[in-house]
Amino acid sequence: MNQKLIFTFFFSLLFSFGFAQKKDQDTLKTKWKYQPNFMVGFDLLNAGIGAFSDRKLFQGFVSSRITKNIHAVADVGFEKNIYQKNGYDASANGPFLKLGAFYMLANDRENELNGFYAGGKVGASFYKQEYKAVPVRGFGGSATSIAFPPSSQSSYWIEATIGGRVQLFESPFYIDINVQPKYLVYSTTQDEIKPMIVPGFGKSSAKFNMGFSWNIAYHF
Repeated sequence: MNQKLIFTFFFSLLFSFGFAQKKDQDTLKTKWKYQPNFMVGFDLLNAGIGAFSDRKLFQGFVSSRITKNIHAVADVGFEKNIYQKNGYDASANGPFLKLGAFYMLANDRENELNGFYAGGKVGASFYKQEYKAVPVRGFGGSATSIAFPPSSQSSYWIEATIGGRVQLFESPFYIDINVQPKYLVYSTTQDEIKPMIVPGFGKSSAKFNMGFSWNIAYHF
């Protein structure tokens, strides 16, 4: 009789444990199930600065929460700028695209879209450039310059992104602010002249650059 009770108790425990484990797994599956969601933002700061500078930069992003803390993001934009320094007179304009993801490092319990994040992206730009003056050494060591016709070029870079976002009151609007340390990986060249400006990357006289954006975003 005691053995029967022991076996009954033992198998009851196994059944209960198995049922609880299955329930937890089902809960996790439900918790991590992707639901279509998107946030669309536009960079107001750089668009506003463009009214007072040579650099005209218009950019926005689309992001989607993939898991609890991971968000996929795509940036698209257009930049027009000039470079007049050290004897160079160059201009460039064209679209750019950046793809990547970020991880929420800390967020609000009441709204998990609020918080601080860090991530990375790869960027590409396909643009037109023109060199009206490129400094060269002339006859007898004198300084002079030559011009080149407009050409189509492309550049590629990687960048980190560090920022934060916060909801505006109880509305579907958010403020999203971030900085982007960038490293230029590869650029096509015209007559072996490295580009002075890369749309989306900025002035590229150096391999490293720093970008920033102040976005107003809408979540739906």
